[in-house]
Amino acid sequence: MKKNINIGLIAAMWSVFSLSAGWAAPSPKSASGDECWSPASLVASPDGDVLYVACATAGQVVVFKPGVEQVSRVIAVPDSPLGLAITPDGGKLYVTCASSDSTVCIVDIEKGEIEAKIPAGHTTMAPVLSPDGSVLYVCNRFNNDVAFVDLSTRRITKRVKVPREPIAAAITPDGRYLLVANHIHAGRADVDVVASSVSVIDTAQARVTKQIELPNGSGLLHDVSISPDGNYAFVAHQISRFHLPTTQVERGWVNTSAVSLIGLDGLKLINTVLLDNINSGAANPWAVAWSPDGETFCVTHAGTHELSVVNFPALLAKLKAFSSTEGSSKPVDYSVASRTAADVPNDLSFLVGLRRRIKLDNSDRGPRALAIVGNRAYLANYFSDSLSVIDLGKAESRPRSIPLRPATGMDVVRRGEMLFNDGTICFQGWQSCSSCHSSDARVDGLNWDNLNDGIGNPKNAKSLLLAHQTPPSMWLGVRADAYVSVRAGIRNSMFTLRPEEDAVAIDKYLKSLRPIPSPHLVNGRLSAAAERGKRLFTSEAVGCSECHKNEFYTDMKPHNVGTMGEFRQPKKRFDTPSLIEIWRTGPYLHDGRAATLRDVVTTFNLDNLHGATTHLTSEQVDDLVEFILSL
Repeated sequence: MKKNINIGLIAAMWSVFSLSAGWAAPSPKSASGDECWSPASLVASPDGDVLYVACATAGQVVVFKPGVEQVSRVIAVPDSPLGLAITPDGGKLYVTCASSDSTVCIVDIEKGEIEAKIPAGHTTMAPVLSPDGSVLYVCNRFNNDVAFVDLSTRRITKRVKVPREPIAAAITPDGRYLLVANHIHAGRADVDVVASSVSVIDTAQARVTKQIELPNGSGLLHDVSISPDGNYAFVAHQISRFHLPTTQVERGWVNTSAVSLIGLDGLKLINTVLLDNINSGAANPWAVAWSPDGETFCVTHAGTHELSVVNFPALLAKLKAFSSTEGSSKPVDYSVASRTAADVPNDLSFLVGLRRRIKLDNSDRGPRALAIVGNRAYLANYFSDSLSVIDLGKAESRPRSIPLRPATGMDVVRRGEMLFNDGTICFQGWQSCSSCHSSDARVDGLNWDNLNDGIGNPKNAKSLLLAHQTPPSMWLGVRADAYVSVRAGIRNSMFTLRPEEDAVAIDKYLKSLRPIPSPHLVNGRLSAAAERGKRLFTSEAVGCSECHKNEFYTDMKPHNVGTMGEFRQPKKRFDTPSLIEIWRTGPYLHDGRAATLRDVVTTFNLDNLHGATTHLTSEQVDDLVEFILSL
C-alpha cells in the first residue's frame, strides 16, 4: 500500500483552515525552510478510525487515518496546540492552544472548523473531559491552577490552585477525582526531602483534597493515566539522586526514570518502579497509556526513543507480595534485589521478566505522546515529525515509522534542541541535558553537587535562558561563559565525547531561546503594584538596580549577598543572576534556600546585603516582589 502523504490536499486544507482559525504561532524551521511540526499530543476517535495529532510548533492539528496511514487534512489553530480531548460521540475536538493568553478551541470535526474559542490562562494544556461531557478541565501551567470550563456556557466557572506547573491530568471514570501532575516541586531545595506531587482535586468540591507525595528526588513529571477500571493510576517522572555528588552516571547514580503506581481506592502511593536496566538508562519518561483491557500499560522514553510495555497484573502481584512477606520468618531470597517494598524505587532489575523495552526506528526521535488503539500503540515523535506504530499483540513486533510529512533536514537550532533532549548522547542513556534543566532549558528546582568547584558544594540548577549572553557561567563563575559550560557539560554530565558540531548546535539552540511573558503582567503590562515596585527597585534607598541592571538585569559580576550557608565554599561571592523570567525559576539563591522571592528579600536578607529591604513595609515588599516577578 502506498504511504505517501497527499501534499496537495494538505496545502489546500491549510489555505482553507488558516482563514477560519487565524495565524499559527512562529515555529522552528527545518534546513529546507519548512516548518517543523513537532507532534506533542495524540487522541483517537472513539471508533479508532482517526488519530488527531497536535503539532506544537506548527499551530495545527493533523487528521491522520491509521487504516490507510495517511494524513487526510490539517486544521490550523491559534498558538501552540499542547493538548487534545474528544467527545464520546466523536463530534467535537477540544484543543488547548498555549500562549501567555491561551485559548481552548472547540472544533467541529465534521466541518473541520473552529466553532468557538474560550479564553483560558497562561500556557493552557492537558484538557480532560468529564465523563458526562459537561465540564472540560484544563491545566494552566504557569498560573499554577486548573480551570473548570462549563461547556454549556463556554465559560470558566472555577479555578483550583495546585503547587506548581500542572502539566498533565486524568479523571476517574466516575468523575469524582481529577489527578494533576505537578511538573516541579514548589518548596526549598536545601532540605532533606525534595519531591513533586500529584494533586487530587475533588471535582464536586472544586478543591484539592490531597497531595500524593512521590519519592524523594521525584520531579519533571510529564503524564498521569488512570486504568480503565478506575482502580489505579500511573504517573511518569524522574527520580534525581540529588544528594549524591555527580561523579558518575552508571546504575542511576544521578538520574533514574520511573513510574509511580497510585491506588485510587485510598488515594495512596503504592510504590515507584524504575524503568531503567542495570546497564541501560531509559532517559526522560514521558507519556503513559493503558491498553483497553487494563492488562498492559506503556511508557514512552523521549530521551532514549523507546517504548516500555509492561504486564500490569504481573507487576501488581509482585508489588503486593511484599505486604504479605514483610516481617515474616520466610527465608531471605538472595537472588532478588528488592527484599522489602522500600527497596523497589532503587531496584534496577525489578521489571525483569515483566516488561518489553522496544527501540524505535532510528529515524524516530523524541516520542512525547502515546495512544493505544486496540492492540496497536501509536507514538508521536516530536523531533522527527513522525508516528511510530507497534503491534502490542505480537511479542516480537517491530516498530514501523510513518512520516507525517516529507522528510527534510534539520537546521542547526532544531538539531541543538534535539541533542539537548537526547539521552542517547549520554553514557548508557541515563540522562539528557533536559534531565536537569527541563525540556525547554530552564530548571528542575534541585541542588546538584557538580564537580566544577569540588565535592560538597551543592548548588541550585540555573535556567539556561540568556546563559550565553550573560557570562560568566555557574554560581561561582568558574567557567568563563556558556560556550565553555556546554562542552564541559557534555564531558562531565553526559560522560561522553561528542563531535564539536554537537556542542555548536546546542549553543545555537540555547542562544535562540526567548523569555516568555510573565503571568504577573496585566494585558502585557506591569500592574499598578508592579509599577510601584519598579520605583522601589530603582531607588537608591533599596538599590536592587545597582547589581541587577541593564537589559538582562545583571551586572555579570559576583557579590557577597550573605548566602554562604552551612557548606564550605571556596568564596562567599556568587554570580549575579539575570532576573529575566525569574518568576518560573524558583527556588532561589545559590542553594535554593528561598522557596519564594519574598523569602529572598525578607527572611534571607536581614543584613541588607541583597538590597536594602529591611526598612520596607509589608505592602512595599509585596510591590517590589510583584515587579521582579513581572520581568
